[in-house]
Amino acid sequence: MAQIAVGDSIPDGKLAWFDENDQLQEVSIHALAAGKKAVLFGVPGAFTPTCSMQHVPSFIENAEELKSKGVDEILLISVNDPFVMKAWAKTYPDNKHVKFLADGSGTYTHALGLELDLSGNGLGTRSRRFALLAADLNVKVANIEEGGAFTISGADEILKAL
Repeated sequence: MAQIAVGDSIPDGKLAWFDENDQLQEVSIHALAAGKKAVLFGVPGAFTPTCSMQHVPSFIENAEELKSKGVDEILLISVNDPFVMKAWAKTYPDNKHVKFLADGSGTYTHALGLELDLSGNGLGTRSRRFALLAADLNVKVANIEEGGAFTISGADEILKAL
């Protein structure tokens, strides 16, 4: 599978999340992002240090500014089950805009071409760290990290592109 890139269309896929009423839902990426400006960002794993202390907070802390620049949806995707994602989301009580979406089997991550084999670390196949900016499902920015780096996929880099 080729890695998603600028100019590509965001593939559709079903992800799970707990909605505002704490109900488990299956949601389509296209239903969330079609006709909108959306940021999709992916992390290797819930509760891991860089993801929890830097990557996710960068989007939560900058959500209002992203919204003021026209971003309609901020979607976090991780290869974790929805119950883990729900528990992780609760550790950010100030979050109002980032949706924590579970790609439990990694199917959507595979469709993006962004798998990361962390079997050697006991984590199995996960997602590379990334941030995509899409307008009506068309990728405008694709900031995809190498290895365990966190240099180009934070909210600050997306803000620079807006």
